[in-house]
Amino acid sequence: MSADTTNEAGGVVATAHGLSSRLAASAAEFDEDDRFVIENYALLKEAGLVEAGVPRELGGRGAEISELANMLRTLAKSCASTALAFSMHTHQVAIPAWRWRHQKAAAAEPLLRRVAAERLILLSSGGSDWIGGSGNATRVAGGYRISARKVFTSGAEVGDLLMTGALVEGKNEVIHFAAPMKAPEVRIEQTWKVLGMRATGSNDVVIDNLFIPETGVSFSRKAGEWHPLFQIIATIAFPLIYAVYLGVAEHARDLAVDLAKRKTPTPHSLDLAGRMETSLRAARLAHRWMLDTVELNAPSAETVNEVMIGRSLVADNAIRAVELALELSGGAGFYRRNGLERCFRDVQGARFHPLQTGPQAQYAGAMALGHPVAQTF
Repeated sequence: MSADTTNEAGGVVATAHGLSSRLAASAAEFDEDDRFVIENYALLKEAGLVEAGVPRELGGRGAEISELANMLRTLAKSCASTALAFSMHTHQVAIPAWRWRHQKAAAAEPLLRRVAAERLILLSSGGSDWIGGSGNATRVAGGYRISARKVFTSGAEVGDLLMTGALVEGKNEVIHFAAPMKAPEVRIEQTWKVLGMRATGSNDVVIDNLFIPETGVSFSRKAGEWHPLFQIIATIAFPLIYAVYLGVAEHARDLAVDLAKRKTPTPHSLDLAGRMETSLRAARLAHRWMLDTVELNAPSAETVNEVMIGRSLVADNAIRAVELALELSGGAGFYRRNGLERCFRDVQGARFHPLQTGPQAQYAGAMALGHPVAQTF
């Protein structure tokens, strides 16, 4: 990597730092109103972060996965909802960028060039588009008619393309494609009234009889079974998504320390602070393990296992660190104005991304005992 490339890639974290005060200033207001962070997306576009993960050769900023993770972690300390919603776009760019770089996947190039040139926002619906698939694809002349409801579509309001899939009617097959959000057959339903991450705009997207031509299908796979491309997705996406929850925990720690330092320390407060620091360190170490696994550049069933073990460790320890931060802060942390209760609510989202606790443990156990994992998700 040339010196110029290194400087440019490293710049995405510096850019995120530069946005911190502006994002933080409005975070509480967006949360209070259950309002999507649309103005923050304008800032992200203006700052050049939409194309952060696009290779420089294709017009982007060429940031590596670890740099993208640090970018999201930084954003999360200012506005967790902005960071989580944006992580969904970021990983949808990082995956084709990785394939273009490491697998010479020429088919990924047009999309990446468009993201850089047009600053397209890509959407993900992990809640609907995991291994089992969802929605209905009916075969018609020249392609498919798609009907589906895609939940947890973060940032739907500003999205250009929903990277999604649907089950082919009468076949045990899922096709994958990009659904244009401006198509008349695609609409957003305002369903996002939730505990935490209230400003991600993760509403339902309803697709009603949308035509997808045969040429618009990027790939197909067997439903309910891991596919090599999903091993790439799982390996790359989750270190980015969980960087956000690590950032939330780090922010909660800083808030709690600031509040605790205003009081005379006691043995109990020292104990709470120490346990908080230990949990946070565990989350950081687990997240570093996830990134180290990505840097092997060899997605497989084994890397999925390592990343998902890391995902569970980050989730458990980030949640615990925030709980301890809230307790350390005392009654002051219970007030919304101090920001800790929002961290407490936001970090709960770490529980719900795949692989959730049960399937993750089953996957790890099967790997340990030499059993197949193709249908464990």
